[in-house]
Amino acid sequence: MQRTAPDPRPEPDPDPPVGLPVLPDLAAHLAAAAGRTDAEPPGGGAPLRTAAAGHWERRGLATGPGQILAAPGATPLLLALYAAADGAVVLPRPCSESYAPPARLLGRAVHRAPVPAESGGLPDPFALLETVRRARGHGDPPRVLVLSVPDDPTGTCPAPEQLHEVCEAAAEEGLWVLSDETRRDLLHEPHDTVLLSPAEMLPGEVVVITDLRATLLPASWPAALARFPDTRRGAELRTATLEVLAELRTPLPGPLACAVTHALGEPDTVRARTATVARIHSVLTTALHHVLTEAGALCRPPRAGSHLYADLEPLRRPLTTHGIVESTALERELAPWAARGGHRFGDDPGALRVRLGAEALLGADQELRQRVLDAPDPLQLPHITEALTALSRALAALTAAGDG
Repeated sequence: MQRTAPDPRPEPDPDPPVGLPVLPDLAAHLAAAAGRTDAEPPGGGAPLRTAAAGHWERRGLATGPGQILAAPGATPLLLALYAAADGAVVLPRPCSESYAPPARLLGRAVHRAPVPAESGGLPDPFALLETVRRARGHGDPPRVLVLSVPDDPTGTCPAPEQLHEVCEAAAEEGLWVLSDETRRDLLHEPHDTVLLSPAEMLPGEVVVITDLRATLLPASWPAALARFPDTRRGAELRTATLEVLAELRTPLPGPLACAVTHALGEPDTVRARTATVARIHSVLTTALHHVLTEAGALCRPPRAGSHLYADLEPLRRPLTTHGIVESTALERELAPWAARGGHRFGDDPGALRVRLGAEALLGADQELRQRVLDAPDPLQLPHITEALTALSRALAALTAAGDG
């Protein structure tokens, strides 16, 4: 078991990657609603929640508007959920860097359980049970387990049998499962990847959450959703979560809510953009995977989303000659490719692990990013080829010293 504590001297965040251009259809709907002066009610109004219910219905989860809450971003949504669940939180290690901060703000204990070798996004079931029982022994009884299906930071999808074992372990320990399914529409090979939601396995114990900025919305439009179980216990958790969202007094802006409602209806333009984004991420993360593994890094092949997680531990000896002995130094060396060290995801700071993402290859301005959207093969674009070549050369230079 690993209980996390705030870093008294955290590393400064790298500059965030810039997203793809805003879909004109969504920009038009936002502009058309610009005159709306009222905000959405806490948790979202009926039209937005009805559209969200349809969104999940199309993905095989029967949902009514009364099961939905909307929030102005994933962080306030998680904050409200953690507060409502009222207990310690268990996270996979590594996991998204957004999961732990809301728990710390509430003074909740955060415990981490390692992921299995095959994929990220969920803890090893035996490690989960041991983590929960040790936490209880220390007076920090967990109430929440967060899963990521598909996963950020690793870009992988857990096998259904792995997911089933973890869900059984969570049910045995009486945990609420928060299933982050933000990237479920960004599968690289949707016809060859079996993806199940924990809500299909534990319908009464799982809250599904999604940050809409990964698929339906631009990166700068904060909006997130939660789907609660259709049970008395689920309704109670939803009510408690809604009360926290109301207390935060940060509702969705009215014009943004109109654009979100339109996007959730998934007209043809939105569906086409999502498919294009998934294809681009597949091509670019596959290329990054090739560069990293050619350099000698260990890296699971990415299956979804825009990220992959590389382990450069096999290259520790040559990297040490450059003073790179932990993930913070590795992050600094690979900063031009928007690298984020494993320490940001709850991983061992002394390990040489790092996340890289397709966003770093898209280009520095709107024109270059639009070219990526329009290109039949993004790898033929000069700025992408140059970025991949530069990464390959940088890794070669860092690993050449010490050979032999």
